[in-house]
Amino acid sequence: MAQPLQMMQRISYDDLYRRWEKGNWSATDIDFAEDRRQWREVFSDVQRRGAMWNYSMFFHGEDSVADNLSPFIDAAPREEQKYFLATQQVDEARHAVFFGRFMREVVEADDTLAGALEATRPHLTWGFRKVFARLDKMADELRRDRSKPKLAQAVTLYHIVIEASLAQPGQHFIESYLTERDMLPGFRSGMGNVSLDEQRHIGFGVKLLSDLFAEDPECRDAVGDLLREVLPYTAAVFVPPRWDTSLVECFGFTVEQIFAEGMQSMETKLRSAGLPMEDIPGIGLPLDEPVPERVRRALVLLRSGVLGEKNGPPGRDREVMEILFDSVRRTVDPRFTPANPTTIQWDFADAEPWYLRITGGDTSVAPGRAERPDLTFRCRYEDWVDVSAGRADPRRLMLTGKIRPRGSLRTLWQTQKIFAH
Repeated sequence: MAQPLQMMQRISYDDLYRRWEKGNWSATDIDFAEDRRQWREVFSDVQRRGAMWNYSMFFHGEDSVADNLSPFIDAAPREEQKYFLATQQVDEARHAVFFGRFMREVVEADDTLAGALEATRPHLTWGFRKVFARLDKMADELRRDRSKPKLAQAVTLYHIVIEASLAQPGQHFIESYLTERDMLPGFRSGMGNVSLDEQRHIGFGVKLLSDLFAEDPECRDAVGDLLREVLPYTAAVFVPPRWDTSLVECFGFTVEQIFAEGMQSMETKLRSAGLPMEDIPGIGLPLDEPVPERVRRALVLLRSGVLGEKNGPPGRDREVMEILFDSVRRTVDPRFTPANPTTIQWDFADAEPWYLRITGGDTSVAPGRAERPDLTFRCRYEDWVDVSAGRADPRRLMLTGKIRPRGSLRTLWQTQKIFAH
């Protein structure tokens, strides 16, 4: 961890600003004439559908981040940070203009920027909509609270989650297949410029986070809270519409490859900022497993409806439930484990029961019913899955009787801290 941190310390905000001046480019000078021909004559139907899904998310993402950056500038504690963030807002507006031109002049989605945004909205995934709704909310929070912990949360969501773990893998995916197949020369050149801008933005975000961690120890816990909240949504961003993997495979990639790059990028950037993911209590991820296994588990939960958009009853076979409850076990926050051994039982009306045992710093889960559990949650498996996926508020479900806790009131109260999310 020392080497990435030292690199962050060597990069100055003045240097990042200087790179912006040297890297300026024009979104309005790009020639899309050949792109228009290739879009109609070279791209297959499935390639056009796959491209529209990807490019629409970029188009709306750039529009959203351009709109939401102003409170970041206001909250930045140092003038040189504010100056760089001002350049970033210019970049994001330029990116939105670039994608807007492509949609209007190549795809012919609409004659206006607003119309093109509306015409491409159906291509946005559930995960994308949830992540960017959280960015809208974060911008509002930052307007009211300019503290360093809140700014650290905002930078993590914007620069680490959205730019590093979502946008950057998508850019690599697009640039790679367009270069290999010599497709869309105008769009390809613009994407190359967008990628260089994003690299600069991500470098700034990592440096700013590193500085905030050094200046205020509460920033680390704030970032952990934010990640535990949004990770269930980010996992669903790259799920293709209707799970049609041909929209990725038609360009020579797999969904697994894109997921893996996103995971690795987030972990690398957080580590460089001084907060390895394994140091975040109750993050819920199997960080002790190799990346391919982590990707496999995430896809199992997404395909079964345990994560992501709800499309009917969730899967409940043994593998799905094992992965789900292993995730529950990993969300136990070691800072708040009960002093005495504690057993929590889930008694489902529509699936086999499971229980969790907490003994000091050790946790374990197993199917079946435990003897004399300290706390039992009686509910439908489907309702509990909605809570785990961030699709339902557990307090509301308890108030309406859909989740009925039985047993120790003290243990029930402690669960607010036991489960970090």
